[in-house]
Amino acid sequence: MRFSMVHILVTFFSLMLFSTNASAHCEIPCGIYDDATRIKLLNEHTSTIEKSMGMIHDLEADKAHNSNQLFRWVMNKEEHANKLQEIVTQYFMTQRIKVDTKDYDKKIKLLHQMLLAAMKSKQTTDLVYVEELRKLVADFEKLYFEAH
Repeated sequence: MRFSMVHILVTFFSLMLFSTNASAHCEIPCGIYDDATRIKLLNEHTSTIEKSMGMIHDLEADKAHNSNQLFRWVMNKEEHANKLQEIVTQYFMTQRIKVDTKDYDKKIKLLHQMLLAAMKSKQTTDLVYVEELRKLVADFEKLYFEAH
């Protein structure tokens, strides 16, 4: 039986919609935080998004490309953008940035901009969003650790 790419995509997104992910740092709160590691992970996810975009460009340029590989790189890009967004929201916005934190508004603005750039990186393969993510993470890291 041969499945079309649309059928595969619909099935995959349906599975993603109804599945849950319990890999986020706890919200008990346990008091164990490693902010530097989270920044490193934000940068790692950004690099993975960039590599995925490059592989998508390469595969699309090859008229005899393997559709399965193209699909896998698209999904990899999506997965790492989602992981980046999870760190931003579940770790920094939910647990680490308190309303009375110094430069609260600046930190929240940078985090929100990261969420938007990650979202846009899922919608396209334009590397401008990778560069934007890199700059935002660097700006946030400087501001965040300035107070620590």
